[in-house]
Amino acid sequence: MKIILKRWWVWLAVLAVAGTGLVFGSEWWVAERAKGRCLDDVNAMPEAPVALVLGTAAHVAGGWSNYFFKYRMEAAAALFKAGKVKALIVSGDNGTHSYDEPTDMKLALMKLGVPGEKIVCDYAGFRTLDSVVRAKEVFGQQRMIFVSQRFHNARAIYLARAFGIEAYGLDAKDVPVALSVKTFLREKLACVKAVLDVNVLGTKPRFLGEKVRVPLE
Repeated sequence: MKIILKRWWVWLAVLAVAGTGLVFGSEWWVAERAKGRCLDDVNAMPEAPVALVLGTAAHVAGGWSNYFFKYRMEAAAALFKAGKVKALIVSGDNGTHSYDEPTDMKLALMKLGVPGEKIVCDYAGFRTLDSVVRAKEVFGQQRMIFVSQRFHNARAIYLARAFGIEAYGLDAKDVPVALSVKTFLREKLACVKAVLDVNVLGTKPRFLGEKVRVPLE
């Protein structure tokens, strides 16, 4: 019995080490592929036809404002007003009638002074991979600027490069870790999933569909 228990502890230790290595290795590889492409200065950002604003909920539990959302919208509006992009694609989850990230993003951006006709909604951005690939396959964009927080932009750029898209990231203001521990822990697993999606699983977006024109004139 003691020998069996010892073997179990050995296997558990091996799995723990392997899991830790996978998490930190994935984070390192994602950051390496995004090196030099994530900027927090709008004026330093190279121009691109569009910005892809990555979705999140406008409010958190209890009805409080989501600062991830707020800071992303402010960064996206600043990018557009600086003339760095000609249009914005807002991509997020619209899985139910009562939950509509893209529309919330569009309305917030309009309040910040971005013309509504320059904002295109992607209602099938259920995951970052979906948003990135659909920007190319559905919205016809080969070069873009992602707008999100730094950790999210790095992962989006990793995915973009894997799918043949030239991309940069405008880093929106960060939210203190103490206010969103769950988000930062989830991001570690999201990096692992991104690496597996690209290199092992060959994951595709849940939906593609007909082409959508983006107003670049």
